[in-house]
This record gives sequence, C-alpha cells and structure tokens, in this order.
Amino acid sequence: MIKLAHGITTLNMFVFEIAKWVVYLIAGLMIFEVITQSFISIEISWAAELARLLFGPFFLFGGPYLLHMGGHVAVDIVSSKASGKWKIALAAIGIILAFIFGAILLWFSIPLALDSYTYGETSYSGWNPIIWPMKATLPVAAALLIPQSIAELLFLGEKFALKSGESF
Repeated sequence: MIKLAHGITTLNMFVFEIAKWVVYLIAGLMIFEVITQSFISIEISWAAELARLLFGPFFLFGGPYLLHMGGHVAVDIVSSKASGKWKIALAAIGIILAFIFGAILLWFSIPLALDSYTYGETSYSGWNPIIWPMKATLPVAAALLIPQSIAELLFLGEKFALKSGESF
C-alpha cells in the first residue's frame, strides 16, 4: 500500500511541476496587457481574461501535492501544542477533511463541467472563449486530491507505526 501511496504522490508531484510554470504565463499575460494599455494605448481584453482562466487550474493542480508537502495555510494553534497520539490524531482529522472536501468538489463539479461542455458555455465577454476546459479542471483536481488524501493517511499510519515500534 505504501508503494501505491508513493506512486500517487509521484503523479501529483509531476502535475504540480507542470502547473507551477503556468504562473509565468499568467505573469507574462499581465505584463503584456499593461504594456499594450500603457505604452501603445491598445485594449487587449483577452490577456487579462486568459490569465484569470488559467489561474484556476494553476491553483487547483498544485493542491494535492501541497497537501503532501504541508504547504497549505494552516492554523496550527492547537496542533503545535499537541504531541504524540494527539498530534497524529489532529493530522488525521485534517487529512480526512481534505478527503471530504475533494469528494464534495468531485460530486458537484462533474455535472458543472459536463453541463458547460454540453452547452458550449462561453465567458460572454468581448473575447468570448469557451470555458468548459477550465471547468473540467475542477473534477480532475478533485480526482487527484482524493487519492492523495488516502496516501497521506497511509503515510501518517506508517509514521505512527514507526514511532510506536509496531509494524504497519
């Protein structure tokens, strides 16, 4: 099971490594828009809209690997004072909450993405791009978060077993 957990984490690390480069594309689009508006006096509405559309997948695809790295913002007032089994229990609760969040996101985002695709939903802006590919990233990201949550529980169980001297 631990090998499977490592495989899931490796997949999410790969997705994260690709997604992290999107921030440079977003920054480039924003710089391009500022330059065209400020210096050339040309309105480029698609650049800002594309940057906004790309930010969602950038944010979502980083989530599962950040769960593994502990890179999320956390309020650790209680867990920083806990030790031993209590600290592990609090970590497990956090991971279970991430699992529940992923399951709810998956449940509600699949119909949202399918409807967007079926109706050929667009942004209704001047540029008017189709937006179903961006909405489709919601269930994909949730489908990556759920197994990563399970993997994190396995890692936590292994860590607990090693501390207590038991085999897992």
